Amino acid sequence: MLFNSLTFVVFFFALLAFYYSLRDWRLQKVLLLVGSYLFYAAWNPPFVILLWISTFVDWYAAKAMATHERRGPRIALLCVSLFANLGLLGFFKYGGFVLENFQNVVGFYGMTFEAAKPSIILPVGISFYTFQTMSYTLDVFLKRSKPSNSFLDFALYVTFFPQLVAGPIVRATHFLPQAATARRATRQMFSWGLFLMTLGMFQKIVLADIMLAPSAETVFGWARGPLATLDAWLGVLAFSGQIFFDFAGYSTTAIGAALCFGFSLPDNFRCPYAAVGFSDFWRRWHISLSTWLRDYLYVPLGGNRKGRIRTNVNLMITMLLGGLWHGASWNFVVWGGLHGGYLGAERFLKGRFGDKPWSQSLTGSWGGKVLLGAITYLLINIAWVFFRAPDFATAKLLLLSMAGIIPDGAQVLSSLAMLKITVVIGALLISHCVHRSISVEAAAERLPGWAHGIVWAAMLILIILSQGSDNAFIYFQF
Repeated sequence: MLFNSLTFVVFFFALLAFYYSLRDWRLQKVLLLVGSYLFYAAWNPPFVILLWISTFVDWYAAKAMATHERRGPRIALLCVSLFANLGLLGFFKYGGFVLENFQNVVGFYGMTFEAAKPSIILPVGISFYTFQTMSYTLDVFLKRSKPSNSFLDFALYVTFFPQLVAGPIVRATHFLPQAATARRATRQMFSWGLFLMTLGMFQKIVLADIMLAPSAETVFGWARGPLATLDAWLGVLAFSGQIFFDFAGYSTTAIGAALCFGFSLPDNFRCPYAAVGFSDFWRRWHISLSTWLRDYLYVPLGGNRKGRIRTNVNLMITMLLGGLWHGASWNFVVWGGLHGGYLGAERFLKGRFGDKPWSQSLTGSWGGKVLLGAITYLLINIAWVFFRAPDFATAKLLLLSMAGIIPDGAQVLSSLAMLKITVVIGALLISHCVHRSISVEAAAERLPGWAHGIVWAAMLILIILSQGSDNAFIYFQF
């Protein structure tokens, strides 16, 4: 069930009406749990079984951990949880990828191995809820938190429909305390929740799907030769805006929907294209994933506590696995590797030149921050080429076109498409730079009531005039 569908609108308001018609908190949670299962089952009902497996395994593994003080049994129980979660994720998401690469390796050594192609359907959102349930058992194992006493609360934590299929990846320590007491949205929470849902749908339907997606698809789908340099760059910029508006639109809608039921979810984006440096970018982009990778992978590997070389190795491992998390493709691995390289180079430059007067002057001045921010955004867009391109051949051709190395490239974008990209991306970058230090809520509070109402109405009108969109969110495939 897509947020950007009439079916979801009916489902959401019907569930909301039933929710507030009940007065018993336990019944309200049962209703939310059943509604969440129905929401997920709308894609493929049998895959609800995977949610049940993750829920039961992690619930009982965490409860059993709490009864043992010895490290051996606790490690065994953690392994059960990790095996169940990563086993399901590996089979459904990476089974075909592993088989394909095994065949390639065997063929490289002159042997023939033909296996039937597995017809595995990827369960929507499996990467998100797998990481979410894993964080619960890992926190219990590390004694950062205690296991929940309520199976209903934990099941709702795993399946809460607003963020179930594309995040944010919520920690149990954030959600379970909220589930322990009755939730009821205040008038301000409800109004703000509906506004965020409108903003999220405007980002997805109008900006991502209508204004930018056609141009990005034209450029990345071009397979007949090189592109004109301007067309190549504008196509990549279009995708950089599309993926932000698409993914941030989902997160914003999810946060707004949760608020309408009285729950708060963590921010997932904070003006990432205004980042100055790559560590700053990952504090602003897909925050729930970057902090998950930091807390459960980078820090356990040793973080930055074991010397410069080991720190860079840890960064690279973390970003490579972060890239692979996005999909079973070497393109995603390269994308993650590029960001690992960016982070390593940034650490090296800071360590080598960070105490120099000219360096402090550069990073402390307005002009210097703009320059560093522009370099950051430029390199991020180069990495996006590998994220979006269907294969390395397309990525290579596009990068050569962007560099102007191949002459006489094709012009595939119309003047109107170029104008749309320029206006939308320009407005996006200005907005991120202006609001990089404040939240969306704080920015909205600065507007007078009448201006807030005009903005809200304008977004609603544009959504309606667009006649909706049935395009799935990009991150559903992850």
